[in-house]
Amino acid sequence: MSTYYQPMKYPASTFESMAATDDALPVVVVGAGPVGMGVALGLAQRGIPVTVLEAADQVSFGSRAICISRHSLEVAARLGFGAELEKIVLPWVGGRSLYRDQQVLHFQMRNADHDVRPPMVNVSQSEFEQIMVDTIEANPLITLHWAASIAGVLRSDDEVTLEVDTADGTRHLRARWVVAADGGRSRMRELAGIRMQGNNYDGRYVIADIHWESELPAERTVWFDPPSNPGSTIIMHKQPRDIWRIDYQLDPSEDAELETREDRIRDRITRHLEWLRNDLPWTLEWHGFYSARALALEDFTHGRILFAGDAAHLVPIFGVRGLNSGMEDAETLAWQLAAVVNGSANPDLLQSYSVERHDAWRQNIANAGKSTLIMSPGSHGYRTTRDAILALSVTRPEFSHLINPRQSSATNARLSPLTWPTPADSSGVAPGDPVEDRRVVTRDGTETTLNMLRGSGFAVLGMNVDAAALATAAATLAGALAPESVRAILIGSDVAAASVAVVPDADGGVVATLGARDGEVFVIRPDGLLLCRIDGIARIDDVVRHLGQGDAPVGATTAVAGGPTIDPAELRRENVWMGLSDALDQVAGSDREGFLTRLALVLGSQVGQREFEEAVAAATDLALTVPADADAGAAVGA
Repeated sequence: MSTYYQPMKYPASTFESMAATDDALPVVVVGAGPVGMGVALGLAQRGIPVTVLEAADQVSFGSRAICISRHSLEVAARLGFGAELEKIVLPWVGGRSLYRDQQVLHFQMRNADHDVRPPMVNVSQSEFEQIMVDTIEANPLITLHWAASIAGVLRSDDEVTLEVDTADGTRHLRARWVVAADGGRSRMRELAGIRMQGNNYDGRYVIADIHWESELPAERTVWFDPPSNPGSTIIMHKQPRDIWRIDYQLDPSEDAELETREDRIRDRITRHLEWLRNDLPWTLEWHGFYSARALALEDFTHGRILFAGDAAHLVPIFGVRGLNSGMEDAETLAWQLAAVVNGSANPDLLQSYSVERHDAWRQNIANAGKSTLIMSPGSHGYRTTRDAILALSVTRPEFSHLINPRQSSATNARLSPLTWPTPADSSGVAPGDPVEDRRVVTRDGTETTLNMLRGSGFAVLGMNVDAAALATAAATLAGALAPESVRAILIGSDVAAASVAVVPDADGGVVATLGARDGEVFVIRPDGLLLCRIDGIARIDDVVRHLGQGDAPVGATTAVAGGPTIDPAELRRENVWMGLSDALDQVAGSDREGFLTRLALVLGSQVGQREFEEAVAAATDLALTVPADADAGAAVGA
C-alpha cells in the first residue's frame, strides 16, 4: 500500500475588495510556498498582520525540494514549526558516488557531538509546506487566501494595489508592502516588467518518486554512466515512509516530451532497480522535469515590492540550495521588513536585504555551479575533463574531491551594508557569518542550546563581562528595536544575574567556536548571523545608531578564514580541472589532440622522468577504459 503524501485541498477563499477609505494592509505576501509562508510567520512573530495570497488550492504536490539543511531546520525552529517538522524527517549524514559500478567518492558532512541537529534531513516539500500551513492557520495575525491569483499590479510611492482573481470575481487589495514569493514562474515579476539574468545549463533531469520498501541506507547515491542507463547520471535519495526520489539525466539528443511519458520513466527505473538486484515491487507515485538554471534579479527590492525565493533567484538543483536559500531569504526579509513597518528603521534597511541575498545567491552559484559542471557538463571541454576525473578517481582517489556535491551550508553576509568590520587580530566567527547552534549547559544545570537561549530575535553575548552591564546593553538595544526581542547571554562566567542567561562554558566550546576574547561582546541578528563583535559593552549605543540608519561603521576588515581550510593540493587540482576545461573549449575541434600533446610536453618537461612515467601510466591504465560488468555486485549497500 502506498504511503505517498497526498495534500488536502482547500475551498476557494471569499473576501471583499478594500474601499478607498480603508487603511492599506501592512504586508501582503504573494505565494504560499515555503518562502512566502516563512516571511509571513516571521512578520507575525513581530506583531505585524499579514495577508497571504496563493493561486492554488493546496500546497505543492510531489517531493520537489527534499533535502533540508541543518541551518534550515534552525530557521524552522525560530519561525515556530521546527518541532513538528523534525518529527517526520529522515536524517542523513553523507553519500557516495560511483563511476559505472566502481565507488569513486564517499563523503561525510559534519556531525559533531555538540551539534543539535543532523547536517541534512529528507522530507517532501509538500509535507514541509503543509506543516507551515498548519502553523499559519493557528496564528491569528495571518490570513491565508486560497485560489487567489494576481491579475494586475498598480504601484504608487506609498502603497501597492493588487488586482486579485478569485472564485467570486475580481477583488482589489491595497498594501503598504508586497512580498513577491510566487516562485520561478513569478507572475509578480512578469507584471513588474523585470527579468532575471544569468545562465541556463544544458543538463535536463527527469525526477520521479517511487514507493519501494528497500533496506538501502538513507544517503545521497549517484551513479555516473551506470550499466543500467549508459551515458546517464542517476541520483537516489530515500525519503520517509519508504519513498525514494530518483533523478536521472537525459542525453541532449533525447526528446524530453517523449522521455517524460510514464512508460519511459518506468522503463528507466526498472532497468536501474533490476541492476541493483531488486526483487521488491515498487510503484511510481509522482514525476517531474528539471533543467539547471542560475538566474537572479539584479535587485530584489523594487519600490514597495520585495522579491524573495525563486521569484528573486534560481540556483541549480545540485547541492540542494533552492529551498534552503529561500528559507534564509524569508528569515532575513522578515526581521528587516518588520523593523521598517514597526518604525524602528527607515526603508533604506531593505536595500541591505537585497545586497545580502544577492551576494548569497552568488555564493550558492559558486558552489552549485561547480557541482553542475560535474553533474551536467555543458560543453565538450567540461564533458571530457569530467569523464577523465571519474576514470582517474577509480584508482587515484585524490581526484575524488572534485566530484563532491558541495552540499548546502548557510551563506554569509560579510558584504552586507549592516555588517561591521572584523576587529584586528580576530579569529573564529567573523561579522556576517552564521553563528552555529550548539548544545550548552546553563548555570543552573539546564541542558539547552545556544539558539534556544537566543530565541527568535537579537542576542547580545558577553564574554566574561559584567552581568548587570550586559543586561542594560540588551535593554538599550531592545528599546530601540521594539517590539523586536533582545536577549542577553553571559558566556564563561558562573555568577547569577537577573535578565541574563548564564552559560559557564566549562569545556570552552562556545568561546573556542566564536574565537572570543574576554570582554568582547557579540551581537547576533535574528537570522543567526553575527552583526558585530565589539570590545566593551559601552559601544552598544553605536550598534543602535547604525541599525537605525541601515549601515555599519567604516573601517578595515581583518581577513578571517570562512569555513574549512582548503587543502592547497585540492585547490590546485580544481584550478587545473577548470582551466583545462576552458582551454579545451577554446581550442579548435581539429586541434584538440595536438593541444593536449603540446600541453603534456610542456608540463612533462617540468618534472622528473620517474614522475612523468608514473603520470603516463596513470593516464593510460587500461583498467580505466574497460566497460563495467553489467552486474551491480557490491555497487550499493556496502
